Amino acid sequence: MTDVTPKLAWKGVTKRFEGRAVLDGLDLSVAPGRSLVIIGGSGQGKSVTIKTALGLMRPDAGKIELDGKNTVTLSEGARRKLFSRVGVLFQGAALFDSLTVWENVAFRLINADGLNRKAAKERAIEALEQVRLSPDVADRFPSELSGGMQKRAGLARAVVAQPEILFFDEPTTGLDPITAAAINELISHQVRRLGSTAVSITHDLASAQTIGDEIAMLHGGKIIWRGPAAELRTTDNPYVRQFVEGRAEGPISHAV
Repeated sequence: MTDVTPKLAWKGVTKRFEGRAVLDGLDLSVAPGRSLVIIGGSGQGKSVTIKTALGLMRPDAGKIELDGKNTVTLSEGARRKLFSRVGVLFQGAALFDSLTVWENVAFRLINADGLNRKAAKERAIEALEQVRLSPDVADRFPSELSGGMQKRAGLARAVVAQPEILFFDEPTTGLDPITAAAINELISHQVRRLGSTAVSITHDLASAQTIGDEIAMLHGGKIIWRGPAAELRTTDNPYVRQFVEGRAEGPISHAV
């Protein structure tokens, strides 16, 4: 069998803040078309992992490869071109208050891809319908939407350009269980529809098992466990067991 080049890979990535290694030689990869969810306690480097992959933070050491190309050493122009294939759903949706919903969804199409406003609005409305928001939402402002609707609009913005890679940053934070379940279902549907590779970070274990093919646990700047989503609640890894069961005592508390 021929080895498949990972769609995205962190290789020996280190990132320090004030002398503390938040990422300590991180090795992690995601195969094309797979959905990987990263779990772990607060302050363990989940957000930093995504930010280094997005080029928002530069690692102190190591490589981050997209389709086998080291993005850390690319020129700014080449990096922008490479990351034009990426979509992101930010924590809290992160919509621009001064723009209408459709302008938020179409922001990339207009400002990066140069699409005219008429065509961009049509694409935005199509994306909104994909996340089960009706066309009449398009001309509203984010402040007029509920938290769940804002999250759906953020998801529409993430998928509107049909990206090859999708990042989801705590996609269900602040949502009630019913709305969170609906968002998880929409995320799973959109990832399958697009055939995208997906990387998510979350504290929500129900979300992790719904949207992930695989789950990896980050602790101490390294991946200490990785396995199929179905094995999250059955593994005997003591770190995962403590995290899943929400116990104060265990190796995580001893290591903090």
